[in-house]
Amino acid sequence: MSTTLNRRDFIKNTSVATTGVATLASGISLTTFAAVNENPVTNEKRWGMLIDINKLTESNIDDMVNACQEENGWGAEKHSTGDQKPDWIKKVKVKDKAIGKIDALPMMCQHCEEPPCVDVCPTNASMKREDGIVLVDKHLCIGCRYCMMACPYGSRSFVHEDLTDQKEHMPRGKGTVEACTMCVHRVDNGEMPACAEAVDSDAVIFGDLYDASSKINQTLKKVQSTQIRADLNLNTGVRYSGI
Repeated sequence: MSTTLNRRDFIKNTSVATTGVATLASGISLTTFAAVNENPVTNEKRWGMLIDINKLTESNIDDMVNACQEENGWGAEKHSTGDQKPDWIKKVKVKDKAIGKIDALPMMCQHCEEPPCVDVCPTNASMKREDGIVLVDKHLCIGCRYCMMACPYGSRSFVHEDLTDQKEHMPRGKGTVEACTMCVHRVDNGEMPACAEAVDSDAVIFGDLYDASSKINQTLKKVQSTQIRADLNLNTGVRYSGI
């Protein structure tokens, strides 16, 4: 399901509307796992993604959503809470009122350099790695949902339902908040995020923003790109061109 928004309002005024503050749901159960990363995370890298709307089709976006669901195991459970169902990546539509042009684009966690979700988290569950990837530690999350209210992109969701058939590499928990992880488990193994891999073209470029020789760095120097809500000075890791 997609939503049509005014292009200018989308870029300038994208926000999440959340009412109330919930307490931690009972019976949190997380799948734990251990992983050995031979390449320690440092601030010498900044992972990012460039999405070219002119090259991306709506079918491509559907492929991105499906790949994320399959890779990370969200979206399979039945939901009783309507709009608060998990939505790690979603398809939205923006409209240029001047010419009536409508573009579809994928929206996920923007992996901000200065993430508001991290600033408001009372337990440090919301955190940013040295390489720029923003995550939620499910063992520290108390389900207060302050981060959901702080996120200007509406990219976080709360888990209300019991969970089954979880992916070992991506533990989830009832009563916690979750969002796109940029497929951190894949990135740490030298692979691309599942959504980027699902689009086998230059429509989605993933890489190290700091590496002058990387494709994403070189492309950003040549094309005009946009940060959603650039006025907030969050320096997002996800950039868009063509809007």
